[in-house]
Amino acid sequence: MANFKDGALTRRWSPGLTTLAALTLTLSACTAPTDQTRDDDRPLVLTTFTVLADMTRNVADGRVHVVSLTRPGAEIHGYEPTPDDLVRGQNADLILENGLGLEAWFDQFTAQVQAPTAQLSDGVQTIPISSGQHQGRPNPHAWMSPDNAHIYVDNIRHALTELDPAGQSTYAEAAQTYKDQISEVGDYLRTELAELPDNARALVTCEGAFSYLARDADLTEMYLWPVNAESQGTPQQTAAVTAFVRDNQVPTIFCESTVNDSAQRSVARETGAHMGQTLYVDSLSQEDGPVPTYLDLLRHDAEAIVTGLKGETG
Repeated sequence: MANFKDGALTRRWSPGLTTLAALTLTLSACTAPTDQTRDDDRPLVLTTFTVLADMTRNVADGRVHVVSLTRPGAEIHGYEPTPDDLVRGQNADLILENGLGLEAWFDQFTAQVQAPTAQLSDGVQTIPISSGQHQGRPNPHAWMSPDNAHIYVDNIRHALTELDPAGQSTYAEAAQTYKDQISEVGDYLRTELAELPDNARALVTCEGAFSYLARDADLTEMYLWPVNAESQGTPQQTAAVTAFVRDNQVPTIFCESTVNDSAQRSVARETGAHMGQTLYVDSLSQEDGPVPTYLDLLRHDAEAIVTGLKGETG
């Protein structure tokens, strides 16, 4: 296995055969990749989830073949790699992960894979999780910040250039264009929220996945649970959020697409807050869905948050 650090791909081998690798190596002997990844002559780049895949495609500008291990709509935290996933890993030329503890399964997955890997959150100024069993660890949802997305794009560009030096100028130009588009979303969010009163400057969600976006937009964050890997919607969590929403007269609260929103709807009933549009975090939608790309995800969430916190329902 190899890691990408400080602009270079360096190899680091992991000893031992994990349970996952032992199982999937056996099964993959008679399993072919379902997406026919090696029918494409371009380098194969795997990403751990759909958001990273779309970001990578924008920077790659067609020079590499990009495949996400998880499918649209999948919840990333507790994902369990399949035998086909290991086949893809063995065929890959580069594997890109988020890092920050998001993919708890990643080291086990790559233990028997020779492809270099790159952690796209490298360089992010992290925010610690404030409660729960992961308290003190960095919040892994750094891609939800338009500001942090620039770091992700630069890390993708560096990794692709290491893999394919001949594409350096293509990657650099595509990365800059993409960063300009991402910046437009961040500028919109800050501008639209600038005049909100203090009580409306609160972003209340199911999962604590918006810490970085809240920092960008100068919002106070409140959530039911810190990460999806922990307990979700306990009576204590629901009571704390209910008190916060009521005490601060927060006009709108939100939940994410990959989790059950019943606890948050209970908060809305108890407080009279409006239940805002569904937010997207861990996964893109299918192509015909509301957020088929990362830019669509950012724009959708920004517009939903602006509409909700301004007390609008349309």
